[in-house]
Amino acid sequence: MATVTRATQITATADTVWEILQDTAAYPEWNPFMKITGNVVVGSKITVRITPPGSKPQTFTPTVTAVEPGRRLAWLGRLILPGVFDGAHSLLVEPTSETTCRFTQSETFTGILVPLFRSLLKNTDAGFAAMNAALAARAENA
Repeated sequence: MATVTRATQITATADTVWEILQDTAAYPEWNPFMKITGNVVVGSKITVRITPPGSKPQTFTPTVTAVEPGRRLAWLGRLILPGVFDGAHSLLVEPTSETTCRFTQSETFTGILVPLFRSLLKNTDAGFAAMNAALAARAENA
């Protein structure tokens, strides 16, 4: 198992950040790391295309596992079969004051192929950092 986590303090309300996150159609305007298409409701399949710095773009079709409006979006992706290479991704918004919040993006990878993908995990961390910074910039300028 391996986990990649990036947290960012954002000078904007949690509601503002959530509005940006849930508007997946606008991701191409600001998000350098991730594009999402599909109906983001629990149980549905979505298409997620990531472009980690230093890696080729990759497209996944994970299943949405949680949608907590204003708070959390999560999905689970699998390569071939469960237990081969699974990724549980989460986007979490937590208010820290009336005008600030913490955004945490994390993914836990499990499965027998995880040890073979260590360089991808480093590139994913860089992608998380880029997305978090872009989200903060968009929210703070909204």
